[in-house]
Amino acid sequence: MGEEKHIGLVAEDEWLAPYEDAIRGRHDHAMWKINQLTGGSGSLSDFANGHAYFGLHRTQDGWVFRERAPHALDIFLIGDFNGWQEQQRYRLQKVGDSGNWELKLPADAIHHGDLYKMKVKWSAGGEGERIPAWCQRVVQDAQTKIFSAQVWAPEKPYVWQHGHFRPNREPLLIYECHVGMAGDAEKVSTYKEFTENVLPRVKRDGYNAIQVMAIQEHPYYGSFGYHVSSFFAASSRFGTPEELKELVDTAHDMGIAVIMDLVHSHAARNEAEGLGNLAGDPNQYFYPGDRHDHPAWDSLCFDYGKDDVLHFLLSNCKYWLEEYHFDGFRFDGVTSMLYYSHGLGEDFNGYGDYFNGHQDDNAICYLTMANQLIHEVDPDAITIAEDVSGMPGLAAPFEAGGYGFDYRLAMNIPDYWIKLIKEKKDEDWHPSGIYWELTNRRQGERTISYCESHDQALVGDKTIIFRLIDADMYWHFRKEDQSGPVTRGIALHKMIRLATASTMNGGYLNFMGNEFGHPEWIDFPRDGNGWSYKYARRQWHLVDDKTLCYHWLGDFDQAMLRVLTSVPAIENLPVQEVWHDDGDQVLAYERGALVFVFNFSPTRSFPDYGFLVPEGKYKVVLNSDAKAFGGNGFADDSVVHETNYDPLYAKDGKGWLKLYIPARSAVVLKRC
Repeated sequence: MGEEKHIGLVAEDEWLAPYEDAIRGRHDHAMWKINQLTGGSGSLSDFANGHAYFGLHRTQDGWVFRERAPHALDIFLIGDFNGWQEQQRYRLQKVGDSGNWELKLPADAIHHGDLYKMKVKWSAGGEGERIPAWCQRVVQDAQTKIFSAQVWAPEKPYVWQHGHFRPNREPLLIYECHVGMAGDAEKVSTYKEFTENVLPRVKRDGYNAIQVMAIQEHPYYGSFGYHVSSFFAASSRFGTPEELKELVDTAHDMGIAVIMDLVHSHAARNEAEGLGNLAGDPNQYFYPGDRHDHPAWDSLCFDYGKDDVLHFLLSNCKYWLEEYHFDGFRFDGVTSMLYYSHGLGEDFNGYGDYFNGHQDDNAICYLTMANQLIHEVDPDAITIAEDVSGMPGLAAPFEAGGYGFDYRLAMNIPDYWIKLIKEKKDEDWHPSGIYWELTNRRQGERTISYCESHDQALVGDKTIIFRLIDADMYWHFRKEDQSGPVTRGIALHKMIRLATASTMNGGYLNFMGNEFGHPEWIDFPRDGNGWSYKYARRQWHLVDDKTLCYHWLGDFDQAMLRVLTSVPAIENLPVQEVWHDDGDQVLAYERGALVFVFNFSPTRSFPDYGFLVPEGKYKVVLNSDAKAFGGNGFADDSVVHETNYDPLYAKDGKGWLKLYIPARSAVVLKRC
């Protein structure tokens, strides 16, 4: 008999061979769990239907309400329909010994729009008003600020205009956004306003996907949507479920995929609004003891070892796909899920750090099953993992021993750019290091490249544009009044984006407004700022104003995406280095028919700088130094460049391409 074949993940990377048993163990654990949960059928989609059973549903002859509460002694529905009083008519009954409770009501017992809660009683005299865990609509009273569940069963449900949508992944170009802060006005913007005002911008700018934050209901607006309380409810502060569906439907009509930022890494600790103590058991959904609380996030940690929790979270994935037609998910906080330490204080210096017994096998199993379920429900769905640790196999196929994500965020890249800007003088930017950071990734795992994260836009941090320009953004951003820092910042902002996007191997992401250098940080209304919305918005008028410099950056972003998408499936083509010289600070690489050339030197321009490239003629398709993008326009971009013959390299089909490359500029050429 021959030797047993390596599992795919190890076959791709021989350095994982010492950990093959652990990789196989994780794979086999997920297979065993799937088999257990599905009764051997293997269909997680059939298992993940909790949302169709629990919660409030209209039936042919009335209503049915169900909740899972194993530790409850008594449950009543209270609300507008009974004066918020306990009444026998609205008392739930236990469903055998299952831990489930049920109430059936006639059609006239409750009505669309009614507010309600559960009144739950448990042992030792404990009781409380609770929002049902599976409810699909939650609203907040404008005066009292109290949250309640709401009956939502409109006479005319939303009628979808588009059927199954297939996202364009060649490449995936993501516009990360937040509905509430997507408007110019100092207020919470709405789904409808986003549909009418922002989606056309996204389309015009050339992005083919949006990644929407803060959809799941959260009590505190300033949490950016990351402290979720009601996992099946679309945030009502932005509008109605129908308006969110219209947003998704309209995006699909424009050819734009809609990816949801999904928070399954933790939950708000709130009890009145959330799952913190639904029915007398603080651990119904969460780990007990030391693992109950997240030490850094002031939140609660799901117990992924419980079948009930798996049922809840997997059903949640399926619900958003089917009810709202989302095209997939970006899973938030994956690092926190993977490790007992939540990744806090960990360095992850070698492969041994991923297989040292400090990983949460329950969470690993859940993430693997979630990917299996999502792609079973919708084979075209997109899943993206936010992981800073570099866990091997996150974006590798399940059958190869991976977790099954389609992509992982290239979180090293924004960290690298900020570190470079903060710690290195312009003269010390080495193209070899830049190229390494942008192309250093695991073979066989697709990534989403990005220059800066939304966290860098928050108060207490700085975006790339603010790191580069700082206060001159306020005083010298008119075209006729640019300062030295502004000129430098505009030039490097374009170069950083082009280098990051052009080296992607899966997709590229930009946070709303960063493409044009939005000048203000994000500061949600809070006690410390007088509950102001001044900084919780996006000032689109700035990029629309042709007297300001912002539109140069926005126009360059559009042009950059047009060039990259002019080459079919550019993300699949190898990035091949043509040249780098750290002394000159020059970098060149090719990708298909495109050649990318960067001169990071702040002071030196080079005439007739030569590179060996495939013989032929090349035309300039993008120049960051063009006047249309706020540059000096030193080069004549109308010239078609032809390679010079060299007998030493002719046998390889190569010739010398000679270019004038101004200081602090980048140019893209395409073989004619």
